[in-house]
This record gives sequence, structure tokens and C-alpha cells, in this order.
Amino acid sequence: MKTIESVRKSIMEDPDNIEYTKKGWEPIFMASPKSKLLIIGQAPGIKTQEAGLPLDFYFPGKGKSGDLPPRKDFAAKWHPLIISMMPHLELTLLVGSYAQKFYLKDRMKANLTDTVKAYRDYLPDYFPLVHPSPLNVRWFKNNPDFEEDIVPQLKLRVEEILSK
Repeated sequence: MKTIESVRKSIMEDPDNIEYTKKGWEPIFMASPKSKLLIIGQAPGIKTQEAGLPLDFYFPGKGKSGDLPPRKDFAAKWHPLIISMMPHLELTLLVGSYAQKFYLKDRMKANLTDTVKAYRDYLPDYFPLVHPSPLNVRWFKNNPDFEEDIVPQLKLRVEEILSK
């Protein structure tokens, strides 16, 4: 039976990942069979690798995450296995356009903004979000309804899931 740590080891031994393993970079993800929520974002950049933490933009003092586009075929190869080991998942947060394109495919709207605003169309499985990057300050300023309407709905949904 595969464990999350055995999957991590398999990723490190994967010939498509060997370049990163040689650099001493371990796959950066956190997963638990008890997980109810899943956050899928972009591929970690160098600063995230150095910090050794997924989503390091949440940790003050770590600097910009320097996220990169995902490596070709990585999600298709490894996400299903990792997700299969989390039988209690109720909601997946799709952070940024790369995650949304991979998971929503032809269900995406014309652009990221329209997809995020149409979050209800993807419930109960997915909740698309904009990447909380400092580079997206203009997006947040141009879309105040995100903070006013969408974030409260996300909070309610997360509270509902975690209270079970």
C-alpha cells in the first residue's frame, strides 16, 4: 500500500524529476488521509524550495514565492495518486490560472476573472481563486467584489467543511 511518503520518494526517483532531486529539492506538498480541503497552486519557485514550505506566501519574512508554471505532465502523473490518498476531500481550492486550466479544462470561463466570479458554477468540488501574489495588486483593486462577496462565501464554505 502506498503512503504519502512513498509517493514523495517515487517523485524524487522519477526520471522526469531527477534534475531537481540532484539539486537536493524535495517535492513540496503536504497531504494527509484526513484532509478535507486541498489547495492546488502553481509550481514552487526557488524561494519556495529554499523555504521548504508549500504556499510560502502565507509566511511573513520568507520573501516572494517566485512560483513557476507547472512542469509539463507533472500534475497528470502525480495528482491523481496523491488525491486518491485523501478520501475525505470535500473542496479543492484552485489558486491561479494554471490550476484552473488543468482541473476545470473547458469549463473555465473566458478568463481568470470570469472564472473566479463564477465560482458557484464549480461547487461543490472546486473553488477557483486568484493567486495572492504581490503582482496581482491591480487585479484586487479592479475587483473589489472579490473581497466583499467571494471571500466571505469561501470562508463560509471552509467553516462548514471543517466543522463536520
